[in-house]
Amino acid sequence: MAGGGLLMLLDDITALLDDIAVMSKVAAGKSTAAVDDVATMTKVAMQKTAGVLGDDLALNAEKVTGVKANRELPVVWAVAKGSLWNKFILVPAALLISAFAPWLITPLLMVGGAFLCFEGVEKILSLFHKHGKQEPAAITAEFVEAEKEGVAPSSVRAAKDTAKAPVDYEKDKIKGAIRTDFILSAEIMAIALGTVSTKPIWEQALVLIAVALAITIFVYGLVAGIVRMDDVGEWLKAKSSSVARAVGRGLIASTPWLMRGLSIVGTAAMFLVGGSLLVHGIPFIEHWLHVMVTGAGTVVATVLPLLVHAGVGALIGAAVVACVHIWGAIRGKPAH
Repeated sequence: MAGGGLLMLLDDITALLDDIAVMSKVAAGKSTAAVDDVATMTKVAMQKTAGVLGDDLALNAEKVTGVKANRELPVVWAVAKGSLWNKFILVPAALLISAFAPWLITPLLMVGGAFLCFEGVEKILSLFHKHGKQEPAAITAEFVEAEKEGVAPSSVRAAKDTAKAPVDYEKDKIKGAIRTDFILSAEIMAIALGTVSTKPIWEQALVLIAVALAITIFVYGLVAGIVRMDDVGEWLKAKSSSVARAVGRGLIASTPWLMRGLSIVGTAAMFLVGGSLLVHGIPFIEHWLHVMVTGAGTVVATVLPLLVHAGVGALIGAAVVACVHIWGAIRGKPAH
């Protein structure tokens, strides 16, 4: 009986181990499927945010231009760290707002859009305050001060307009880039969240974290490459290959034009992104736009929304600038 009882016990243990093995296999299969599901949703979310991602790249590259050459990578790294902190705030905030106050998403994005348009109008207005032709002595003085402060001569020139020290001006420029990143990241998080809104909260969190890390690495990796493109050109020029030298000369020659182009694209992106955020929160304009593009040709369906977004962005941006300057005049403090 004892032997029979022992055999029965061993048989039960064997059956239990078989059950555990089967359940482990099923659980592993479900985990793999869940990981695949998260990866697929992350890919879809990244595709949906591609348009904003392009604007994010142009804006951030434009924001860190005009910095002294040996400060370019440290500045990009400083903004990238600020961007990671933005995502650290935005991911849980997006999940909480989506769960408890989804009606807040549109107003918050509209505020961010208005700020982007405000910055765009301010930047265009600054073009009308260009400096006249400088004397050689003034240019030399700027270079001397720039070397002393460890900043670019353009930062010395711009700091004079804002009555700030050049170093403080550069710090404010970094803060401005981080603020702009916050708004663009908020829109990207909102779009990404929309693609997984029906999924469990843990899957939403994983997708948002994956998107946040991916866009930060992608955008600031490319920005770092863009601002150091002339160095890559110099490195290629030193190569023995005639093809490499030709590519190097091409990179060096095209860098100033690329920077100017990014400045224009970055300013346009402020109105396009900001205007789109505002239009989405103004039902009658969004409805009219939807009616106009429905059934229209590809060109109209592509160009009309861009024009409407830019136009709305410019109007509201100008209104915000006027309000800020009026408020500054009332307080007796000029707005910059």
